[in-house]
Amino acid sequence: MRDARLALAFPEPPTGRLLVIGADGAEDLSVFAPEITLIVEGMAHHHAALNARGFRTLTSPEGEAPFDHVLVTLPRSRDAARARIALGAAMLAPGGALWIDGQKTDGIESILKEIKGFSGLSDLHSKAHGKIARLTDPGAVPAGWAGGSFAPAPGFTTRAGVFSAEAVDPGSAALAAALPAKLPTRIVDLGAGWGWLSAQILTHPGVEVLHLVEADHTALECARANIADPRARFHWADARSFKLPDPVNGVIMNPPFHDGRSADPALGAAFIRTAASLLTGAGRLWMVANRHLPYEAELARHFADVSELGGDNRFKILTATGAGARHRRSR
Repeated sequence: MRDARLALAFPEPPTGRLLVIGADGAEDLSVFAPEITLIVEGMAHHHAALNARGFRTLTSPEGEAPFDHVLVTLPRSRDAARARIALGAAMLAPGGALWIDGQKTDGIESILKEIKGFSGLSDLHSKAHGKIARLTDPGAVPAGWAGGSFAPAPGFTTRAGVFSAEAVDPGSAALAAALPAKLPTRIVDLGAGWGWLSAQILTHPGVEVLHLVEADHTALECARANIADPRARFHWADARSFKLPDPVNGVIMNPPFHDGRSADPALGAAFIRTAASLLTGAGRLWMVANRHLPYEAELARHFADVSELGGDNRFKILTATGAGARHRRSR
């Protein structure tokens, strides 16, 4: 969808150095020449896809300024959107152009309204349920938009844009409360976020190694800061394709079920498949899910024994063991 707006904003390919902050690995960026373009993208799967397409892709533009053009794409979080815009303004060369692009569902209209309070807008284009515009005075972006950190729980810090940045996710809290007193020796936390659930896992006796797997680079950096335990291993990776050289005997997860603003239970199903591939046959999975999500069928396809430990009208705590047993019996 974004490519339709990019074609309007850039009828000719831009020249000079270009910075793009936030990009989907599958979207059409053919209007931009890879040799002059740096993309900053923190989601592991998008980062890898963009690199594979020939774009130089980093998780931070630190030390890379100045740029003649900066394109900021809006995330869902308003605080994260403001921080991206402030970063983009800081990366500009004098006289450079700062562009803002986003879908209506991601708040582009409200952000542009805020921007009009301190800067004019030009080259405004509406297309494909979104808008793109150029700031006439990028130097006027408020310093406060750069953002800071949150303290969602004692001893923990997060940053704008990561999942559940301002408070412990209630699903993770419910899952932590349902875990047995003693846990397996080798555990993977799939989709570890900023580390709160992992920190609770590490308080249980029995744990010798805990692998934190998280696709959001910012969230994983928060987890690194929040967990100093030497048993923790940090992996910036897409949980849907994550592998380890040796199997583990425990997986604990609170999988996402949204892709952007759209509910997508296939994400949780992919996490279940990964969990089954990581576990020994005697290993056990613990997971939390929203009550309405139909994960039991997917669990039954990959595990011999599936049961519900508890929950309420909002969440269910599921556990499963016997990874691969159903497949072996069906051959």
